[in-house]
Amino acid sequence: MRIAVTGGAGFIGSHLVDRLLGDGHEVVVVDDLSTGATRNRDAETHVMDVRDPELADLFTVFRPEAVCHLAAQISVRGSVADPRRDARINVEGTVNVLESARLAGVRKVVYASSVAVYGRPATIPVPGDAATDPRSPYAASKLSGELYLTTFRALYGVEYTTLVLSNVFGPRQSPAGEAGVVAIFTDALLSGKPTVLYGDGAQTRDYVYVDDVVDGFARACTRGDGGRFNLGTGVQTTDRELHSLVAAAADAPDEPGLAPARLGDLPAMAVDPRPAYEGLGWEPRTDLAAALKATVEWTRRKGDDPSRV
Repeated sequence: MRIAVTGGAGFIGSHLVDRLLGDGHEVVVVDDLSTGATRNRDAETHVMDVRDPELADLFTVFRPEAVCHLAAQISVRGSVADPRRDARINVEGTVNVLESARLAGVRKVVYASSVAVYGRPATIPVPGDAATDPRSPYAASKLSGELYLTTFRALYGVEYTTLVLSNVFGPRQSPAGEAGVVAIFTDALLSGKPTVLYGDGAQTRDYVYVDDVVDGFARACTRGDGGRFNLGTGVQTTDRELHSLVAAAADAPDEPGLAPARLGDLPAMAVDPRPAYEGLGWEPRTDLAAALKATVEWTRRKGDDPSRV
């Protein structure tokens, strides 16, 4: 297939590009490189904002059969500080991707959504049909993208699959990102810097390895039309447990400091991935400890060779 990947130079997007190329697909990357870096020279890369009107021309020339839309503003706190910028990128950008896909005759868009759309869920693991309750501009903008997908399908027949991502981690994730706690712990523990847990360390998240996530995207290019699927493990891991696992993988002291809980942080989150088993033939396959070890080893090698990406 010919597949376009927006945000294809970023953390998840670059892994997806590697996977799609390995599967024999022809790939074009669209990324403004504001946070990513060109990683795979086998993929045609266009440095372009997803809001650019010329995106339609690019799609018309490349003629992708599917578009994986990962480009986004991903900072919750950034969205609170500047909700208009968040909406311009996440809402206007998604609409431009969908309209460009429509004009180019693209069959399907695979969309990266977020567990943030669930807010404070009543049930954990969160089922795929749970009510949404966005509590930040970021969550509202991602949910808006989901609504536009259903609208373009109803009006124009552009197919879609929405993938709701839990806490994704793995090689290439930046320790500077607010959601990259694995990367933050790994970077600090390998360099001998102090680590911090907020609150009592009992907050939980659902950590899913990036290789498993990109497997979901690859499958969704040809499956799950019109569906919405959680990509996670359904398993809750506390911050304290996560720190111990990363420390063990890094052969570093498991002695985090404590800081007051941060306002607005959810006490718990995990998603139910079972519908993805039936709709996509997908399941998380990578053991958390093994995935953390692979992530730590990649980070260690990168430290030895700063040119490694």
